[in-house]
Amino acid sequence: MNRTPAPMSIALAEARAAAARGEVPVGAVVVDPTGRIVAQAGNRTRELNDPTAHAEILALRAACAAAGSERLPGHVVHVTLEPCPMCAAAISFARIARLYYGASDPKSGGVVHGARVFAHAQCHHVPEIYDGIAETEAATLLRAFFAGRRNDNG
Repeated sequence: MNRTPAPMSIALAEARAAAARGEVPVGAVVVDPTGRIVAQAGNRTRELNDPTAHAEILALRAACAAAGSERLPGHVVHVTLEPCPMCAAAISFARIARLYYGASDPKSGGVVHGARVFAHAQCHHVPEIYDGIAETEAATLLRAFFAGRRNDNG
């Protein structure tokens, strides 16, 4: 059976909500070691006028606040797009145990593409990485969003 895990379904809902706000449709969810969702977010860079307000960063901030710690050992991040280098570094700094992501990002990714943050000797913590989770739906959301942007700009 090819079912999307519940956290990724919530991340996709966050991505759709981000697109509705005019943000790049990326959503993220943080799950604690017991399997409970402790944070979820979608991109808000435009809304907050903050280049660091990526879905992963916002979800990590909320999860860290809830845990009362800058580190989240045993936690899992589900995100609809391959994290950029900034988000990959934050995932490492937070000591996330596992990272699940949907669509690959050949242009701006930081995990398998581009900077490959977790491959560097300076990276102190490398999570287990699982890619391609709900990849088709995540990629479709992104393609539709950017196609709409191109059409709106003539």
